[in-house]
Amino acid sequence: MSDLTDELLADARERMTKSVDSTRGEFSTVRTGRASPHLLDRIDVDYYGARTPLRQLANISASEARLLTITPYDKTSIKAIERSILESDIGLTPSNDGNLIRLTIPELTEERRRDLVRIVRNIAEEGKVAIRNIRRGVMQDLRELKDEGEVGSDEERRAETELQQLTDSHVKDIDSFLAGKEEDILEV
Repeated sequence: MSDLTDELLADARERMTKSVDSTRGEFSTVRTGRASPHLLDRIDVDYYGARTPLRQLANISASEARLLTITPYDKTSIKAIERSILESDIGLTPSNDGNLIRLTIPELTEERRRDLVRIVRNIAEEGKVAIRNIRRGVMQDLRELKDEGEVGSDEERRAETELQQLTDSHVKDIDSFLAGKEEDILEV
């Protein structure tokens, strides 16, 4: 294969890997019945008029299996943090004592487990769509190279085959992470 197609495929591989990693990171923000500081990764707080990630405003720790504690660096931000948690989709009710916020993680009901599985499947689908978009863009680039006479049609076909294998491999990675996350959520 030519340097141009190798370069396109290497770029596609790198971008697809980043998409898989991003999807795996999103999975970690969905709760499974155990306390994990990553549950709060998606929460942004309105801090003096700016949307600020909660991680930048407070120390978050899982002090027990079913308890998260949030210690704000600025005590005046407790109300804003509480409001953001209540407005989020994590389904937890914060309680504060003026210094720190406690989030007790209850046992998941069967209905909530099904909702979480639906959320996780949507996250996985978004990751797969991102991978397919990368494939579509690279396919278009390959066609342009062929049209410009930079590569031959045989080479284009070989590169497209390799690109499809790359795509299938990364989609399979997302599917395996999805299966593991579903198992975690449905585990009683």
